[in-house]
Amino acid sequence: MRIALGISGGIAAYKAVEVLRLLQDRGLKVQVVMTRAAQEFVRPLTFAALSGEKVITEMFAREGGEPNLESAIEHIAVAERIDALLVAPATADILAKFANGIADDFLSTLFLATTAPVIVAPAMNVNMWNNPATQANLATLRSRGVRVVEPGSGYLACGMVGPGRLAENEAIVAAVLEVLGATQDFLGQTVLITAGPTREAIDPVRYISNRSSGKMGYALAEAALRRGARVLLVSGPTALKPPDGAELFSIESAAEMHQAVMAHAGEASIVIKAAAVADYRPKKISVRKIKRHDFLREGVPGYAEIELEPTPDIAAELGARKQDQIIVGFAAETENVLENARKKLVGKGLDAIVANDVSQPGIGMDSDRNAVTIITASEVVDVPEASKAEVAQRILDAIHRLRTQRTSPATRS
Repeated sequence: MRIALGISGGIAAYKAVEVLRLLQDRGLKVQVVMTRAAQEFVRPLTFAALSGEKVITEMFAREGGEPNLESAIEHIAVAERIDALLVAPATADILAKFANGIADDFLSTLFLATTAPVIVAPAMNVNMWNNPATQANLATLRSRGVRVVEPGSGYLACGMVGPGRLAENEAIVAAVLEVLGATQDFLGQTVLITAGPTREAIDPVRYISNRSSGKMGYALAEAALRRGARVLLVSGPTALKPPDGAELFSIESAAEMHQAVMAHAGEASIVIKAAAVADYRPKKISVRKIKRHDFLREGVPGYAEIELEPTPDIAAELGARKQDQIIVGFAAETENVLENARKKLVGKGLDAIVANDVSQPGIGMDSDRNAVTIITASEVVDVPEASKAEVAQRILDAIHRLRTQRTSPATRS
């Protein structure tokens, strides 16, 4: 889904940066539109860098001093391709324009041109908020179907205390999702997610590991939180900041991950095994750093040998022990991707498996993007290349469908 984020000129304009990020975390594509006054508070470059798209700042873009004719109908093009228009912050001025049909810049013209639902989050001085003209404009907009996210009350930038402070970011995003029909469908669920690599020690300074960055698991944790879940995040070593609200359990080895997962799996209604866990580990770990010559096998110059043993198969154990849970695995493959993924799905007793071809450049391990196939007993869903935040939403959508199937009367009978 795509929405337009309109930003008008108030001190709360800086908060729109976080609103944009939260919308993207929910898998929404965002086109930012800024009024001239908004640009006095935050530069368009900030939103362009975050959204990855051009920020619309003028009704008529100019090239070489001359108006760009293509921009003359851009407001119509944007109006037709968005699923919703959010204005945050919405000043008294922009509310007045919307209520009275004034179209003297791109944002106010877009409002008149779009048939998509509109959400406004007002922010202004307390006296401006209480002014009868502002309240009349709001009443008009509400009567026309515009969703108003009421401002908070408290200390304002002008030094006054009272209503007029921009609503909390989460409340604004929740209103957008409600309008779009994306409710808190994981509310009441506890989701255990594993993420990142494991490190299997050889000696105090060396280990066996893999290229996993943890980005997919962390994107799933963020997405599940946004959809109302309690999230338990069991993470191997990564450079990522855990999502706010996630309960983090940091581990290093496959054995430690096994211990943490088994200790908390009973709390979870959903387990998502996104971590890249080592299949093997050194059978013996040296307590001292092994010297180069210690590695060499006698009589074979230049040859080093480390004896390995299998690590616990966490996914298979979860599949065998599950009660009324949904267990989701990942299959990172380089050949026969779907065939190998289906074998894991059945062999490990999983409810769903997410397969991805890690031989493809630019996606998968240690990348911000991914392309996957989600396989369950009832469906196969191809998710084309997208950000891992968007892929995470599609995975959670598939899990939600599994939950719905299990709780439907037809399934129970």
